[in-house]
Amino acid sequence: MVQAKYCAAKENAMAEVKQAAYVSLTSDMWTSINMHGYLGVTCHYVTAEAKLTTVLLCVSQFPKTHTAAHITESMSVLMTDWGISGKIHCMVTDNAANLVATAQLLKVRYVPCFAHTLNLVVKKAIDQTPKLQEIRQKAKKIVSLFRSSCNAKEKLSEMQQLMGRPVQKVVQEVDTRWNSTYDMLQRLHDQREAVGAALSNLNTEVVPLSGEYDIINECLTLLLPLKHATTEMSAEKTVSASKMIALYRMLQHNVSEKSTKVTREESIQLGRLR
Repeated sequence: MVQAKYCAAKENAMAEVKQAAYVSLTSDMWTSINMHGYLGVTCHYVTAEAKLTTVLLCVSQFPKTHTAAHITESMSVLMTDWGISGKIHCMVTDNAANLVATAQLLKVRYVPCFAHTLNLVVKKAIDQTPKLQEIRQKAKKIVSLFRSSCNAKEKLSEMQQLMGRPVQKVVQEVDTRWNSTYDMLQRLHDQREAVGAALSNLNTEVVPLSGEYDIINECLTLLLPLKHATTEMSAEKTVSASKMIALYRMLQHNVSEKSTKVTREESIQLGRLR
């Protein structure tokens, strides 16, 4: 039944894609937690009704080495299968050399992903701010405790209810997505009283955050415009390429302005790395 549903959905999607005069592709290589390689390709186009549409062409296991030649081979078969070989306007990927080379081998215009580049910039800035990096590591340990221990999770929920705070789970960061670091620190800051009370009632060696929350607050203020820009550029249903230059200029202005208003040395250091 699943296979029949898949075939029907693919047939409908292929019929829609064939109506498009031009398409653009986004592509990425990734590895699962079981160390299986995958190739993901998404197709974007505008319909006759001027509606921006997205179709996932594949998320296929990729057992071969992730060389440009192997990726090009798989992409060529995929493009032929979907009937889009002659109408690809561009291919958007991260800055990985194998994907850049793939676009060149396919003779398709390559466009680097702005959101990915922004991710690299912010990660580098955080990595080069030692105190913030230290806070980040402490925060990850706190979050790991509450996400791996039922007792700790229940204690946090109990403290949140006693303090009249929203009952929310802590957020663990994902190394490849800087905005998850923002979300992790933001949630800990929002729930700092409940988190501190829960930790004090647990038999644990995890060190709580205390005075670091002031540093977190200022750093989050600096990073908020970048968080908004990342979210905006990651949208599927709105055109993002035409926003790129405007967002870049706005980020320069906004982060520069906010950098003049922070007082903590760590926040000042983070602001200098713009």
